[in-house]
Amino acid sequence: MTQLRTVQVLGGGSAGSSAHVRSLAAGLVARGVRVTVCAPAELDQDYDYLGTGAHFVPVPRRSDPLAIAVLRAACAGADVVHAHGVHAGVRAALALGSQAQQRRRVPLVVTWHTRTPADGPARARLLRLMERKAVRAAAVVLGTSSELVDRARRRGARDARLGPVSIPAPRRGSEAADGKARADLGAMDRPLLMAVGALEAHRGYGTLLDASRLWLRHDPVPLVAVAGEGRQRGALQRRIDAEGLPVRLLGRRDDVTSLLAAADVALLASRWEARAPLAQEALRLGVPLVATAVGGVPELVGDAAVLVPYGDAGALAEAVAGLLADPGRRAELAAAGRAQAGTWPTEDETVVQVLSVYDELCGGR
Repeated sequence: MTQLRTVQVLGGGSAGSSAHVRSLAAGLVARGVRVTVCAPAELDQDYDYLGTGAHFVPVPRRSDPLAIAVLRAACAGADVVHAHGVHAGVRAALALGSQAQQRRRVPLVVTWHTRTPADGPARARLLRLMERKAVRAAAVVLGTSSELVDRARRRGARDARLGPVSIPAPRRGSEAADGKARADLGAMDRPLLMAVGALEAHRGYGTLLDASRLWLRHDPVPLVAVAGEGRQRGALQRRIDAEGLPVRLLGRRDDVTSLLAAADVALLASRWEARAPLAQEALRLGVPLVATAVGGVPELVGDAAVLVPYGDAGALAEAVAGLLADPGRRAELAAAGRAQAGTWPTEDETVVQVLSVYDELCGGR
C-alpha cells in the first residue's frame, strides 16, 4: 500500500480550528500519514505546524487567482483534502475544481468549526451562499456540534456527521503560579473573572461591560480581565475609562491557561459558539463557568456550567454574583466540569475518527 497523503487547509483560522489542525497533523504524522498544512504564514508562527512533522505551505487569506493557484499546486497528488471552516472549504473547492471533477479526483472533507456572524441581510445572503458551496462540494462534512450538522444538511450536504473536536488538554501550574498571575493583574484581594476571545461584536463584550457596572456594587469589586485583541478594542477601552468599569483589556497573551487557572469564574458571553475553547479549557481546569446558552454550548457543558440568555446583562451579573457568594457551589461546578470534560473525545480519538473518514473515502488505504 502507498502512503496516504492529506492536505489540511485553513483560512483565517480561529483559535479552536488552528489548534485542532496542529493536533490532527501531529496525530496523522505519527500514524504514517503524509500531511501538508496550507494556511497563512503567521499561523505557523503561532502553532508550529512544521514542528509536528508536517509540510507547511503558506497561503494568504485571499481568494484571488494567485492564492487559489498556490493552493491548487499544494493539493496536487493528495489523496484527501481537508478544509477547516466554511471559508477554507470554499477556497479548497475552487482549488480542486468543479464538484463533478472533484468526485472523480480528490475527495474533500470539510470540518465546520463555528458559524461566522452575519451583520445585515447582504452579509447573511453571502454567508449562506458560501456555506452552500462549501458543504455541497464536500464528500463529508464534519460538524463540531449537532446544530452545525443540521445546518450543513439544510445547506445541501450529501453526508454530514457529528465530529466533535478537542483542543489539547491544558497543563495547570502550581498554586504559586496562580498567585503570581493574580498579583500581576492586581487581583490578590478581590475576585478575578476571566474572559478570552477576539474583541469582536459577536463575543458579547458590550453585555459583559454592562454586567461589570452592576458588579461595582459587590464588595470587594471583582476584576474582569479580558485576553484578546480585535477591532472593538478602542471602543471598549473608551467605555471602560468613561464609566470607571472594573475591566482590564490584556491584549493577546501567551499565558492564557495560567490566567484562567487563577480565575474564580470564567465568562463566555458570545452570541454563538460551537465548542468554545474557553469553555473546554475552563471545565478541564476546574474553573466555574458562566456562559450564554447558545449554539453548541449547552451540548458541550451539560450541567457543569451556569447558562444565561445571550445579551442579558442582569442574568449574567446575577449568576456571577451568586457564585462569588457561594464557595460550595463553585466547588461543585469545578468537580462537575472535570467530570464533563472526561466525557469529551480525546485528541487521539478525534484523530482516529478523522482517519476512519479518510480510509472510507480512499477505499481502505
